Amino acid sequence: MKNGQSKVATNIGPYLIDMPNIIVEKAAKSACGLPIMDYGNKPSDGGNLILSDGDASAILAAHPTSARFLRRYVGPAEFVRCTFRHCIWVDDADFDAASAIPPLSERFEKVRQVRIVSKGKQSNDNAKTPHRFVYCPHRLGIALIVPRVTSENRPYLPVGLVDDRTVVADTAAAAYDAPLWLLAIVASRLHQQWIATVCVRLRTDFRYSNTLGWNTFPVPPMTENQKAELTRCAEDILLGREAHFPATIADLYAPESMPADLRAAHDRNDETLERIYIGRRFKNDTERLEKLFDMYTKMIKDEEAKAPSKASRKPKAAPEEGSAA
Repeated sequence: MKNGQSKVATNIGPYLIDMPNIIVEKAAKSACGLPIMDYGNKPSDGGNLILSDGDASAILAAHPTSARFLRRYVGPAEFVRCTFRHCIWVDDADFDAASAIPPLSERFEKVRQVRIVSKGKQSNDNAKTPHRFVYCPHRLGIALIVPRVTSENRPYLPVGLVDDRTVVADTAAAAYDAPLWLLAIVASRLHQQWIATVCVRLRTDFRYSNTLGWNTFPVPPMTENQKAELTRCAEDILLGREAHFPATIADLYAPESMPADLRAAHDRNDETLERIYIGRRFKNDTERLEKLFDMYTKMIKDEEAKAPSKASRKPKAAPEEGSAA
């Protein structure tokens, strides 16, 4: 019984709801054709490519030409508090120019030394390019940032957008050059419940996984009109946040003090998305999960019919993970 409603279950599955005995497995890509959700950018630099605001200001004051080699650097902690650090970001073609700036050259040498003595092959292999992050999926265009660890107390995942002058840290997931309707999906109650149920937890917090949480998330086929409706919902959520400037994401998504207009924007987003699934709002989280697992079960059966070998569904090796924020 939940919220005064009772239901006779045909089978209590592994996730403690009425569902088949099926375990969600990691997938290399979205079975629903959703855009790629990648890791953020991993430096493996001993802290030498990352700069505090003070460090960046000092370098800029002494060497104004360094501005083109510095970018904002944002992980979950910075994103939810609306702060940022900086990072050194140099293309191979600009390495000589960047190395002519003494404080950058000194940091490159420190990175090289850190990587040479590292026990990780990925770091060792990148010692010869100390100006670069060891994993850098960053691309031009707007990126959707998703903290890889977030409090279970928030009513929605604290996701958002950053421009291409901002480098997303590897403590977050990111969808690069993402359509705006993608934010509406990730910021929904449906997606939050899926992540809370199928992903590993760090203490009581959610640990977001692209292979386990995003690539397995069932989404029905959508028309262009439906994507346009979700785009408007995403815009309303972003406008709802801006209306409370300078409140931070941490302030806005505190469960006891979430502004009514922002909550209403999320509520409209949930209704719009859920109608795409079943033509109405879900009654509760249990019904949400039952529908998602029903779709997931059918999705896996369809995949197995196309490619019977289970090995074909195993994900590619992921990059070495950084520590969670």
